[in-house]
Parts: sequence; C-alpha cells; structure tokens
Amino acid sequence: MYNYRVKKYIGAYAAAMGGVDIVVFTGGVGENGCEIRENICNELEFLGIEFDKDKNKGVRGIEKVISKDKSRVTVIIIPTNEEFVIASDTRYIVENLKV
Repeated sequence: MYNYRVKKYIGAYAAAMGGVDIVVFTGGVGENGCEIRENICNELEFLGIEFDKDKNKGVRGIEKVISKDKSRVTVIIIPTNEEFVIASDTRYIVENLKV
C-alpha cells in the first residue's frame, strides 16, 4: 500500500507539472529501503524513469544516482539529517519566542 501511494503521488505531481526531471528518495525509508525504491519506480518507465537495479542494490545512507545513465528522469538518493533539522528548527523557535 505504501509503495502504491508513493507511486500515485509521483504520477499526480508529474501530471500537474507537465513532467518530471528528477525523483528524489530521502529520509529513513527513502535513503535506506532499496527494495521500496525499486518497487516504487517499477512501471514508471512511461514517465521517462529508467531505474538501474544494480546501482540501487544495497545502497543505504549515501548520495547516489540510481537511474540508468541515459534515463530522461534522474532518480537519486539524498540522505538527510532529520535530527539536526528538528534541533535547528526548535532552537530557532525557542530563541524567537515572544513572551
């Protein structure tokens, strides 16, 4: 169900924007779930995605392009530091509180 919903969002945004240049996987599942990335990209070739299973296999937590070199749409993994962003946002809010 998760993969289906993500795939549906990609298709909906592609339709709304008139196409796609890049699909980015990030966050816990996106940067660590090679099977999930593959299942999501499966059957999205009509959008121009040429997924490279070999580039994707076993990749966890590193920035890497996982689409084929000649793919019209680039598929990439970009790791995040979610804890840092939460801490930075919290610090900003606390420092700018109007009491």
